[in-house]
Amino acid sequence: MLSFLPAPLLFIISAILLVINTCLWAGLISIGGIIKALLPVNALKIQLTKVMNAFMYAWASCNGLTLKLTSNVEWQIEGLENVHKDSWYLIFSNHLSGFDIAAQSFVLRNHAPMLKFFLKKELLYVPFIGLGCWALDMPFMNRTSPKKLKKNPKLRGKDLESTRKACQKFKHLPTSIMNYAEGSRFTEEKRQRQNSPYKHLLRPKAGGIAFALSAMGDQFSSVLNMTLVYPDNPENVLMDAMCGRLKRIIVKVDALPVPQVDADEYSTNSEYRVEFQRWLNDIWQEKDKDIEEFKQQ
Repeated sequence: MLSFLPAPLLFIISAILLVINTCLWAGLISIGGIIKALLPVNALKIQLTKVMNAFMYAWASCNGLTLKLTSNVEWQIEGLENVHKDSWYLIFSNHLSGFDIAAQSFVLRNHAPMLKFFLKKELLYVPFIGLGCWALDMPFMNRTSPKKLKKNPKLRGKDLESTRKACQKFKHLPTSIMNYAEGSRFTEEKRQRQNSPYKHLLRPKAGGIAFALSAMGDQFSSVLNMTLVYPDNPENVLMDAMCGRLKRIIVKVDALPVPQVDADEYSTNSEYRVEFQRWLNDIWQEKDKDIEEFKQQ
């Protein structure tokens, strides 16, 4: 509606609406989280969590309205026919921009349970957002690097145990757990530095996915392979979105069978880990082909 306005003005409007939207809903979620921590009955905590999830739904919806207000975006969405809000999903996706979370939350809001993310521990201290994510039971992970494991083998298994404890909170309500398997946002510089075999992707990391599957594999209805593409805005996606320059958003979702992962085998058997990584690499190879096709359209 307002896309005719100059980009600097659209940026200001988008920034103001984004701040208000995030502070409002994150504030309400944070208050709910504090109340939930004080509640003595688990059934009451579950009911309050439903209300807080609805607040995140409202946040995602308002982000979509802001985008509609400032941009003429064409959405191309495939594969949501068999995704349902009363199921549990593990979702892994490529990662392109700080805009990804808002776009994916908006796309999935009416189809899947509201997204939960495994977050870096440092994000806990971000005003509003950190406390809001804590209140929604999103786990803050402190991944142990291979270098630290080599120095102190006793740390092996700590990451898996942290993942298990975090996933216990997701067993009472349908949940979608999002994992950005590349571990970082894609840039051409990172791709070249990694010597990635993919044209549009970084190398996927299997550890987080394997840990989540070992902790909740029996509960997941499907594994969702989500592919996200901004074909006309390959760089500075968030800035383009806020300035009304975002043209198309392509989202493809492929529902896959849930693989069984044995946590002990994954932790101790290198051949087992290689086999699981091969499974993920094959998916990434197909994802890379899909992205190439979308970009050629």
